[in-house]
Amino acid sequence: MIVCVCRRISDREIARHARAGLGFDEIQFELGVATQCGQCEGCARDVVAQCSAACPTAHIKPGMPFPAPAVRGVAFAG
Repeated sequence: MIVCVCRRISDREIARHARAGLGFDEIQFELGVATQCGQCEGCARDVVAQCSAACPTAHIKPGMPFPAPAVRGVAFAG
């Protein structure tokens, strides 16, 4: 569904950016949503909030190593 008629931005575009970890202000800067008439701001913020709540992102501390993948039946020499 088109959320921002002025910029022709869909809820899918907004959701994709929100799932990538961007907040509303960053999405507004990237896509231009809610920068002209402003009528879509509430709906756009709702889409961002729904995606942020449904798809929380995990944060890895700097310098923290990624865990090795668990593979059954294979021994790794280390």
